[in-house]
Amino acid sequence: MNKYMRTTHAPWLSLIILLGLTLVFSVALQFAVTGIGSFSIYALLIAGTLGAFLLPALGLQYLEKYFVYFPQQQQSKDVYVVGSLFLFACGPLMQLLAKWNASLSLPASMEVIERWMKTQEESMATLTEQVVMVDSISLLLLNIVVMAVLPAIAEEFYFRGSLMQIVRRAVRNTHLTVWITAIVFSAIHLQFYGFFPRVVLGVFFGYMLVWTQNIWVPVLGHFVNNASVTVMAYYYAKQGKTYQELQNYENYPIIVYIGSIILTGLFGYWLYIRTHKENIHGERLD
Repeated sequence: MNKYMRTTHAPWLSLIILLGLTLVFSVALQFAVTGIGSFSIYALLIAGTLGAFLLPALGLQYLEKYFVYFPQQQQSKDVYVVGSLFLFACGPLMQLLAKWNASLSLPASMEVIERWMKTQEESMATLTEQVVMVDSISLLLLNIVVMAVLPAIAEEFYFRGSLMQIVRRAVRNTHLTVWITAIVFSAIHLQFYGFFPRVVLGVFFGYMLVWTQNIWVPVLGHFVNNASVTVMAYYYAKQGKTYQELQNYENYPIIVYIGSIILTGLFGYWLYIRTHKENIHGERLD
């Protein structure tokens, strides 16, 4: 066992520290950028990403040097390539799941909750539309940084790094750890009609870390996912299409979904087998 895991430091204490750092950094950075001029929406997004996710994760690692929160086991380049292809391959399946999720409705007894959920969803959609529907290269590049690069690093460091390692120490079960972290990851976005696809996405990222023991593999996968949406929004804006049209789900022929299942399985299996064989240090989450 890794020497860092021999400590008896309670996972709940680590969680309290992480949440405390999240509160402190979030409030501090949001306060710092209040009142910034025309690009205030970008400043708020950057502050939110850094304050809520990246700085707390880095702060916890600084305070708890006896744990390895961001494993970086060396991997060959093809692992990163296949990890990215895995995300592309499961795209049609994710769209199908998203379409099903968007059609869900709560029982009449939970109407108040459903209205609140829809309000939150609409607010998030309005903010996203203001940012991503751009038709200039300069704003596209800015969006890729703000909506893809920073969130990919910050959220993976926070969820697959800090939080997943804490949960793992608490529950001592790899699969349960991956799923719990993925559920929290999805819930924290407050986009309820995309909850299940984001859970599945979080599960994919979680197993990428479990198999590769390198935080940068799920970071790259997260970036590919976010950047593809950002580029697609730019393309739609250039074509004069609306954000609502971007949100529409495509209906693929059945062969596409079958192909998506096969390729997703093959890429996932290859990733597991390749990284399992190339495990250098003999230390895995499972």
